[in-house]
Amino acid sequence: MLPNSGAGRGGFWLYLIPGFVLLTVIVIIPLVWNVYLSFTSYRGIKPPKFIGLDNWIQLMGDTKFWTSFGNSIAMIIAMVIVPTLLGLVLAAMLFDLVGKKFGGRVASFLRATYYLPQILPVAIAAIVIGWILRPDNGALNQVLGAIGLGGLEHNWLGSPDTALLCIMFVMVWVQLGYPVVIFMAALQRVDPELYEAAELDGANWFQRFRSITVTIIRPEIFVVTLTSTIAALKVFGPIYTLTRGGPGTSTIVPSYYSYSEFFQTQQVGYGATIATALTIVTIVVAIFFIKAQNRAERAESGR
Repeated sequence: MLPNSGAGRGGFWLYLIPGFVLLTVIVIIPLVWNVYLSFTSYRGIKPPKFIGLDNWIQLMGDTKFWTSFGNSIAMIIAMVIVPTLLGLVLAAMLFDLVGKKFGGRVASFLRATYYLPQILPVAIAAIVIGWILRPDNGALNQVLGAIGLGGLEHNWLGSPDTALLCIMFVMVWVQLGYPVVIFMAALQRVDPELYEAAELDGANWFQRFRSITVTIIRPEIFVVTLTSTIAALKVFGPIYTLTRGGPGTSTIVPSYYSYSEFFQTQQVGYGATIATALTIVTIVVAIFFIKAQNRAERAESGR
């Protein structure tokens, strides 16, 4: 046995101390303080006044809060369901079709193109999208007028019937590159001989995609779905920069509603209640996905 082996094995804890300190200061302490504020009446000036469950009772009957969560479902469709399905198909096509016919460089270029919106700052993307959808001289209305479809010109972000759909379209565009990159990386560990054997057996592309691609990269699909769902639940930047939750409450989401209660109406205690409720929902969703993944892995290993 090597001397001081016990000390050597325990020495790694020293390297974890800075991370634990940052976690405590940046995450745990603010989280505990936020939960406490959810049971208080606090406007940010006088000390918080404990009021028990009043904020939570108010929250349960707050139609604006439930509207914001309804809009979160729309964000999940736009940031999880559509990008994951499209990303899965695009990644498989880039890997199995484009890469074989045009080479890996072309596939890599297209992958980077899809991922580009992910690295754009939210403010810059919002400026570009806002210019495109501007009602008076926006690019979209200008194009519609130029091709003789002027009757379709619309105040896209200023109308309740189209604002949320426009935000959803923008989020699909922003989010699509993330699953494409993850899935293409996952496909690198798929044995090409599996595709070749399936092709020799007469399997078409869709059959290879369903039986080989989806089965092998299932863990990555769970990861993308989980992380994208969490991002959809706490989305804030695009709503803040493009619509500020409007018109009315047509695009409001829980994170922006919490922000507005914190900084616009100075109802800090109620804003903390909304944030705490959002945190609880996010934790429950994460636990559900992790259990579903573990159940799928056990079922797969039990075959």
